[in-house]
Amino acid sequence: MSCCLFWQGLTRKRLDRANDHTRLHALLGALKPWSIVGLLATVVLLLGLQAQTIVEQPLIIGLIVIPLLLQTYGIFALSYLAAQRLGLPHNIAAPACMIATSNSFELAVAVAISLFGMHSGAALATVVGVLVEVPVMLSLVWFANQTRGWFAAQSQ
Repeated sequence: MSCCLFWQGLTRKRLDRANDHTRLHALLGALKPWSIVGLLATVVLLLGLQAQTIVEQPLIIGLIVIPLLLQTYGIFALSYLAAQRLGLPHNIAAPACMIATSNSFELAVAVAISLFGMHSGAALATVVGVLVEVPVMLSLVWFANQTRGWFAAQSQ
């Protein structure tokens, strides 16, 4: 992780020397489509590796999915309402609520697979978690963008 932060900081420092953010925003704009492709490819790969188990055990999948949905939407609703009541601007409230809502499934997948194997129940639960979290988080991003007007004006 610290290696990634090092390269991120170095890239930011080199591209943002003039402190006008234009070169940095140009790079981010160029990388954005590739990050979406990478996210979708990861989800498809994980689904493909666990597809047989998912199809054969729908009850177990439901027992994983239902609490995840309740937890994710519940935490978001509580934190979003609290942020709105506290008078936070949208550019602070929306990312903070996304962070509060997000689970660390990426790390959980790696740990579950390395400790218990690819076809274990733990790996299945984490893969289902990723498959649920991605569309749920995208729906919450959509919702946060649609409700921008609920919040105080952004402070610049």
